[in-house]
Amino acid sequence: MHDIRAIRDNPDAFDAAMARRGLEGVAGDILALDEARRARIHAAETAQAEQNRASKEVGAAKGRGDEAEFERLRALVSEKKAEVAAMQTQARELDGKLTEALMGLPNLALDDVPEGADEDDNVELYRRGTPPAFDFAPKEHYEIAGVVPGMDFETAAKLSGSRFVVLRGAVARLHRALAQFMLDTHITENGLNETWTPVLVRDEMMRGTGQLPKFGEDSYRTTNGWWLVPTAEVTLTNLVHGDTVEASSLPRRYVAHTQCFRSEAGSAGRDTAGMLRQHQFEKVEMVSITRPDESRAELDRMTACAEGILDRLGLAYRTVVLCTGDMGFGARRTHDIEVWLPGQDNYREISSVSVCGDFQARRMNARFKPEGGGKPDYVHTLNGSGLAVGRCLIAVLENGQRADGSVVLPDILVPYLGGKRVLTPDGALA
Repeated sequence: MHDIRAIRDNPDAFDAAMARRGLEGVAGDILALDEARRARIHAAETAQAEQNRASKEVGAAKGRGDEAEFERLRALVSEKKAEVAAMQTQARELDGKLTEALMGLPNLALDDVPEGADEDDNVELYRRGTPPAFDFAPKEHYEIAGVVPGMDFETAAKLSGSRFVVLRGAVARLHRALAQFMLDTHITENGLNETWTPVLVRDEMMRGTGQLPKFGEDSYRTTNGWWLVPTAEVTLTNLVHGDTVEASSLPRRYVAHTQCFRSEAGSAGRDTAGMLRQHQFEKVEMVSITRPDESRAELDRMTACAEGILDRLGLAYRTVVLCTGDMGFGARRTHDIEVWLPGQDNYREISSVSVCGDFQARRMNARFKPEGGGKPDYVHTLNGSGLAVGRCLIAVLENGQRADGSVVLPDILVPYLGGKRVLTPDGALA
């Protein structure tokens, strides 16, 4: 959420920043709501003062025996009381409208974010690793002979409908091994604090990270009002919801492996085959809570943490910075990491790492006490996949495939697979 004082102080700068996100002339409507709200507050305060003065004079008139003045003042007190209540109600209503309007606006992009309309305008930062060369036409993950027995979409559709999968045997174990490897790396080498959180949350938590009020259709809600988390970003970031923490406790770096749930609203017809785009999937999510002066450097550190997983798995990837038109609602700058998928002959997103500044912190009212005293300030928040487990499984299978339908697995996973190194053409580990 945005600071209304900053908009008041420099509406032209705010409009220019919003224009980079594709929104024109925003400040005028926001300031009109703000002015109307402040006018009602002022009117309520004025009426309250008049009510208080009249209340003091009522007793004096009664003591003097001035019945006419007594009745006039008593009627004035009643009138002002009703006026105060009406103005306060109107102020609360306008305050709610202003809050909703501010919550509906995207974050401001950092100055170093490239201008652009969509993904075609994203800027590649670098590529690492070399895509494997095959002497046969590589298949997509769900077509590889050794994968077919362990990746069952037909039974999943019977259980739950489209965009679900049942994993069995060696493929299920490989999926689990990837998640465990990611967690171990982030905990022991990257210094993240392992955290286990619920996957059902309240409205306030979804509002805190920006999924509400604008993007409710992208998530699932239970009949009793809980939301299924679209990512552990929601729970990990909201760990500081409503808190004022000590500066000495920052940065706080969390990692969690959770189930994630997304309705994929608006993605009809996209990536319907295989595991690439599912309603239920798993991610190892990273979240950092920092001081404002540390957040930009933290973005680069988190990006390197995610890239390090791909480096150890021996997977080729590229890292891009998203342009203003492709960046997520709550982000100030986003680095997408795209892994090479031979079956698609293309790079596909496997991690998105974003710095949000104080955008989420204002929604959550999350602050820190500066060292040496001073007024509490808002923390900065960051989030990123480290990595999407299902997409990592796809990448491992497609990059390690052989002509006979077997898959050579990364050396780093061997300890997690009981010493096994290959997924055989019949779907076993060997």
